Amino acid sequence: MEHLINHLFNEVNGNLRGFVFGFVHVSIMLVGYYTGFSINRFLKILSKGHIAGILGAAMSHIIADFVASYLDPHLRSMIIGIVIGGIVPLLFIPLFEKLIVKSRHHIVTGDHEDVKKDLDSHQ
Repeated sequence: MEHLINHLFNEVNGNLRGFVFGFVHVSIMLVGYYTGFSINRFLKILSKGHIAGILGAAMSHIIADFVASYLDPHLRSMIIGIVIGGIVPLLFIPLFEKLIVKSRHHIVTGDHEDVKKDLDSHQ
């Protein structure tokens, strides 16, 4: 598989570099959404719902970034930087949770039934 990817995409011009990364990254997200696999649900069980949606979304993107950058021959040498760059913003979550006041005007999305309960707990 690696030989095929290298052969097909190693000689592409600058406009198509990163194509494999983009394709794989979005494909992983779509497979997760349409199969119902959710890191959020797993984290909600572990954390009793506390910021599970935020961490789940961020972690799923970090995992997708890792896999996609490994498969893209143009980005393979940047895997560590891509993953660390995805992890560092997670360190700000506790600060945001303390400083940013949530209101009923925030946009809420979720895959669980108790979004209202989560909103009510922040008022």
